[in-house]
Amino acid sequence: MSAISGAPERLLRPKEVCQRLGISYSTLSRWVREGRIRAVRTAGGKYRVPESEVRRVAEGLPISREIRAVIYARVSSSDQRSDLERQVQYLTEYCASKGYKVIDVLSDVASGLKTDRRSLLKLFNYVVNRQVDVVVATYRDRLTRFGFEHLEYFFRQYGVGIEVVFGEEPRDVYQELVEDLIGVVISFAGKLYGVRSNKKKKLVEGFKKLLEEVESDE
Repeated sequence: MSAISGAPERLLRPKEVCQRLGISYSTLSRWVREGRIRAVRTAGGKYRVPESEVRRVAEGLPISREIRAVIYARVSSSDQRSDLERQVQYLTEYCASKGYKVIDVLSDVASGLKTDRRSLLKLFNYVVNRQVDVVVATYRDRLTRFGFEHLEYFFRQYGVGIEVVFGEEPRDVYQELVEDLIGVVISFAGKLYGVRSNKKKKLVEGFKKLLEEVESDE
């Protein structure tokens, strides 16, 4: 970064530049190194950015604003935490390759049928407060087991997109789906017959047997 000459104008500190442009300090530093934004050195060796440069960028001339991303990962049980870590690692690398600014990494250990997941609710807050541009997940069912299209529509109303990195779910998620379905049946049977009812127990056992028969026929 070299000094520039010319008529005096206001020089902004990096923190103020980042706030006005909605970018991170690391991105500003990279843009300066690449010559995409002009900066000057002070006598003390620090750099400042002319206000005219900030206006140029803010008007969207050669540089576009960063895309703010939230990573969301989920598994159904605590013994799947290694898979949760793999999801986060892969999605972090994916966002880096796309040049996204990751503002948060959210994860839940809960069924995809559960709607009051702590991190999912935090994600909703990001969306409705317009603090994110894209939500990134490995598979559709990581966000919700059913009704993905409704969730996608809801996010779109706030200008937020959903990027699902992989297409179809792998075969090994079958057991997780089975557990989710059994959870639904247990909840339904409990409300229908009572938590400790023998009818509830018979209904749940019958459903599990049906699933075993379906699996054996495949």
